[in-house]
Amino acid sequence: MANSKSLIAYFSRRGNNYVGGSIVNLPIGNTEVIAKKIQKLTGNDMFQIKSVKSYPEDYTETTNVAQEEKRENARPELAEIVDDMDSYDVIYIGYPNWWGTMPMAVFAFLESYDFSGKTIIPYCTHEGSGMGSSERDIKKLCPNAKVLSGLAIRGGSVDRADKDVANWLKKFDLIP
Repeated sequence: MANSKSLIAYFSRRGNNYVGGSIVNLPIGNTEVIAKKIQKLTGNDMFQIKSVKSYPEDYTETTNVAQEEKRENARPELAEIVDDMDSYDVIYIGYPNWWGTMPMAVFAFLESYDFSGKTIIPYCTHEGSGMGSSERDIKKLCPNAKVLSGLAIRGGSVDRADKDVANWLKKFDLIP
C-alpha cells in the first residue's frame, strides 16, 4: 500500500478543548497534529473536513451541539469536497471521539463518496474513550471498503505520539 495514492482526511477542532482534565486553548486541534505527523511520514495529500456552520467557541457548548447532532443523526453540510476522490486508493480518516464515535460531519464526509474497493485507515484523538464505536460505524457507512484497525491517541499526548504513529504505519507497510 505504500505506493498507493493516499489522502489524509481529518476533522479537527482548535481552540477551547478538554485535555487531561482541564479546558485549554489549542492553537491547532489534536487530530490535526496527528494528521500532520502522518503527512510528514508519508508525504500524502491532506484534506480538512469542515462543516459550513462552525461549532461554538466554548467547549461545553460544542459538546452540547455534538450530542444533539448525534441524537438527531444529523449530517452537517460540508464546506468543501474532495474533487478527485476517485484518484485515491487509501484514505486515512481522522477525527476526535465525540460521544463515543466520530463527529457527525465525518459521517457526512463518508456518505459523500463511494469508497468501494478503497482502503480506509481510521485514527482518532480522545481523552479516555479510545476509538469508541467509530470503526464499526465506518464499516457500516462504507461496506465495500477495506477498513483497517485504527489508532487512538490521547489528546493530551499528541505532541509525544511520533513513535506510536510511525509504528502503526509500519504495521500496515505504509512507511519503511
